[in-house]
Amino acid sequence: MKAFIFPGQGAQFSGMGKELFDRFTLAEEIFEKANDILGFRITDKMFEGSEDDLKQTNVTQPAIFLHSVVLARVLGDDFKPDMTAGHSLGEFSALVATNAISFEDGLRLVAARARAMQKACEAEPSAMAAIIGLNDKVVEEACAGIDEVVVPANYNCPGQIVISGSIKGVDLAVEKLKEIGAKRALKLMVGGAFHSPLMKPAREELAKAIENTPVNRPRCPVYQNVTSMSVTDPSIIKENLIAQLTAPVRWTQTMLNMIRDGAASFTEVGPGNVLQGLVRKADRSVQAYSASDLI
Repeated sequence: MKAFIFPGQGAQFSGMGKELFDRFTLAEEIFEKANDILGFRITDKMFEGSEDDLKQTNVTQPAIFLHSVVLARVLGDDFKPDMTAGHSLGEFSALVATNAISFEDGLRLVAARARAMQKACEAEPSAMAAIIGLNDKVVEEACAGIDEVVVPANYNCPGQIVISGSIKGVDLAVEKLKEIGAKRALKLMVGGAFHSPLMKPAREELAKAIENTPVNRPRCPVYQNVTSMSVTDPSIIKENLIAQLTAPVRWTQTMLNMIRDGAASFTEVGPGNVLQGLVRKADRSVQAYSASDLI
């Protein structure tokens, strides 16, 4: 069985999508439609923008979403997933690619999500840090023992977790986890505490937009971040999308569940190759590819 997976924030790079725009009329049409919907030329930022331009949340999220969805569309008959999943933001790409949400609605939701998250970051300065080389439970217990907001935010692969919370909470956790024996405990250059309780204002702001967006049954099961389980019911898809902003991304569990359910290969659809690496770390017997190699 074939799994197609979609990357999240951090996969962006200057020039992303330019080759697709130049090679495929369909891609050009979708990019121009996105410029109209967003009200600014995101293609200029994607194709020619600086690293700093692409780090702005209101650019980063729609840019990665666009690259992923356009790539899925130009794959044509080569995009035949038996199952899909997306890492954080990538979940929206997966839902659009599988026809659960229209492209237009998906882009508007992603833009609204980016604005809401940026607002939450500005309201309360916060941080994230990558923790390498410790068991999940050890990290969970260490965070729970700190009298500040700090929680596991991304379970990326066995031995790799990202924590998220207040600046003080993350600093305390980093020191504690180093003492416990983390191989690395490194603060990340991100806008704020994604997938933590500090994103509650963003979740509340986005909830109404998600509730008002039509969602159909996807063409194949989508494994959602919040539960790491296969979902096709539109009402459950909506509930999980709303919960996603303050809940951890259970990517390790998602990959293992997809493999358990029969995934023999994973194709990453979007910029970068981070997810391919995570798949290989989760199970070296499984094949991982880039969709860019199929066009």
